[in-house]
Amino acid sequence: MKLQADPLILQALREDITDEDVSTNAIMPEDCQGEAELLCKDDGIIAGLDVFARAFTLLDDKTWFEFFAKDGDEVKKGQKLAKVVGSIRVILSAERVGLNYLQRMSGIATYTRQTVKLLEGTGITLVDTRKTTPNMRVFEKYAVTVGGGKNHRYNLSDGVLLKDNHIGAAGSVSKAIAMAKAYAPFVRKIEVETETLDMVSEAVEAGADIIMLDNMDHDTMKKAVDLIAGRAEIECSGNVTKENITALADLGVDYISSGALTHSAPILDVSLKHLHRI
Repeated sequence: MKLQADPLILQALREDITDEDVSTNAIMPEDCQGEAELLCKDDGIIAGLDVFARAFTLLDDKTWFEFFAKDGDEVKKGQKLAKVVGSIRVILSAERVGLNYLQRMSGIATYTRQTVKLLEGTGITLVDTRKTTPNMRVFEKYAVTVGGGKNHRYNLSDGVLLKDNHIGAAGSVSKAIAMAKAYAPFVRKIEVETETLDMVSEAVEAGADIIMLDNMDHDTMKKAVDLIAGRAEIECSGNVTKENITALADLGVDYISSGALTHSAPILDVSLKHLHRI
């Protein structure tokens, strides 16, 4: 993860400090050592502590942390999560970038954990989508796994998923599958997005490995599952949130994908407080 994360964190730091941190330089003409506390202001699941720390150590690798929680832990409002020790200039300059990552990732982990719990005992796997914030995918998909969800394909190079416009461009479901089978390595599964029972039937006959039931009503999805009859793995998708996911639990599908895990999760509020000289 570090190979992908470091350039992105540096980019975020450069976005926040284009020339200098005017406020910090104004009140800190001479640098000195300081200490601050990382405090949780909401109940939830913490995720991204190493990313939070990296925002500081990329500015000064002598910045030191003592953590009192780890990624995946349930945390409570008022809980002390970490102590940060280092250059006061660095602490002040990296604070917002570090907190932005930690709040966003913890919010996703919290929302994912809440949603996963709603599927306990069903045998259904909850997966994310590519509906991520630009340049945040590596962090957001990691946060999903911290919350107990699984990752769908990481990007367009990671797997074959024939969506409506791919099918339209190819001419039909069966043609799109045949072209994908001819092009893609045999080790790659082929998933097809379907919107009607006719498309489901065509995908089954053409040998799709995974069939996505996209934005179908409950009765149609139930008929689709019966039609597939175990001949392909089944994913259902389409505006799935933690508020409506339990209505899908009786379908007998293998996967439920939800873009809401990454695009609609509220942040978990955390704060860096009590900075003082040492």
